[in-house]
Amino acid sequence: MNPFTTEQIRQTQDIKHLSFDEGTRFIAGGTNLVDLMKLQVETPTKLVDLSQWQGTEEITEVDGAYRVGAMVTNTALANYAFTVPELSLLSQALLSGATVQLRNRATTAGNLLQRTRCYYFYDTEKPCNKREPGSGCAAMSSMNRIHAIFGTSEHCIATHPSDMAVAMIALDAQVEIQTQSGEQKLVALRDFYREPGDSPDVENVLKRGELITAVRIPKVSHGTQYYAKIRDRSSYAFALVSVAAGLKLAGETIESATLAFGGVGTKPWHPESTLKVLNGAAFSEALIDEAINAELEHASVYGSNDFKPALLRRTVRQVLMSLYHKQKTDAGHEGARYEN
Repeated sequence: MNPFTTEQIRQTQDIKHLSFDEGTRFIAGGTNLVDLMKLQVETPTKLVDLSQWQGTEEITEVDGAYRVGAMVTNTALANYAFTVPELSLLSQALLSGATVQLRNRATTAGNLLQRTRCYYFYDTEKPCNKREPGSGCAAMSSMNRIHAIFGTSEHCIATHPSDMAVAMIALDAQVEIQTQSGEQKLVALRDFYREPGDSPDVENVLKRGELITAVRIPKVSHGTQYYAKIRDRSSYAFALVSVAAGLKLAGETIESATLAFGGVGTKPWHPESTLKVLNGAAFSEALIDEAINAELEHASVYGSNDFKPALLRRTVRQVLMSLYHKQKTDAGHEGARYEN
């Protein structure tokens, strides 16, 4: 591990007085960054310690939204979301995402900003455009079983690993960003991440010296919610495919559907083509197939991950059918109670 200096902030405005260069990194829980430093994937020259950052460890309700501070731990957020029906997806995703020990340390902002788990990104002996721009992408012609089928480019096919981000995108979350000059910005999470294009090392819209201060999740009911995660083992593992979904029916018509996919995109994937087919249409299995086919028209496979389109199709179908039957069952129970 290379030598580095440290600084600390206690108030958000403290960032005004810091100097940021290419080697500066923020560190919160450290569950990802410390590993990368040990492997020499990340070699920061200065760490800005956020552990004493005041006013960012609370979950509050403001302006019709749940405001989750940047330093709220994954454990605290999962526990809170478990008690709020509108946030059921978030609780399910977080509880599927990591061990208890990691959830106790990992923070909300840190989770959103975690780096890919691509084998070649972690192996400094292999070329990786995300780690070393211009060096090439070893995954293109090698084992790429865990890699993306959406949002890829000739320079990178690595997936984003966060379960929490997938659920938050399905819940229409927004990210609060503080600039070093004091400006505050609010960005939809689905627009926060960047596809790799020809600059895979630029993963989001944050500029140097900018800091995520909170995430806002609108107080909106997305109906019955389900987070499905398909992985190689049921214990701590990253998704091969995950689907975050909410469904509201009016009779047999889809009043609203919300979806996001994990394990298949270079960023947490918002499936616009699928949602256009689903919303406002009459629910049917044929409609589900039509909807996922509309999204898969944009998919690319690379050999070892050829199985992912079919796996995604089956998972989306299973999730939406489960939500449909649950709503119908619940509606039947409500009707029986009313008649009695």
